[in-house]
Amino acid sequence: MADDANMADMFGMVMEMQKKMKEAQENLAAKTVTAESGGGMVKVTASGNQRITNIRIEPDAIDADDVEMLEDLVVAGVNKALENAEEMAKSEMGSVAGSMLPPGALPGFPGLNL
Repeated sequence: MADDANMADMFGMVMEMQKKMKEAQENLAAKTVTAESGGGMVKVTASGNQRITNIRIEPDAIDADDVEMLEDLVVAGVNKALENAEEMAKSEMGSVAGSMLPPGALPGFPGLNL
C-alpha cells in the first residue's frame, strides 16, 4: 500500500512540475533580451522562446559600398541575441526544475546549482 501512495505522490509531483514548466515557457515568450553588435550600430531583440522580434539598424551602419559589413553585424547581433535568449530560458527553466527536484537529481543541467 505504501508503494501505491509513493507512486501517487510521485505522479502528483510530475503533474505539478509539468504545470510549472508550461507556465515558465509561457512567461518566457513574454520576456525579451537585446544584443548589440558594431558598438550598437545593430540591435537585435529576441524573445525568451528564441524568436527574433526586432532588428534596429542605425542609419550610419548602412553603406552601399560595404554591404558585407552590415550583413556581418546583423548575423553577429542575431547570434548574440539568440545566445542571450537561450541563457535566459535555461535559467528560468532550471529555476523551475530546481524548485521541484531534490539536489543532485539532474547533474550537469545548466542553470541549476547542483
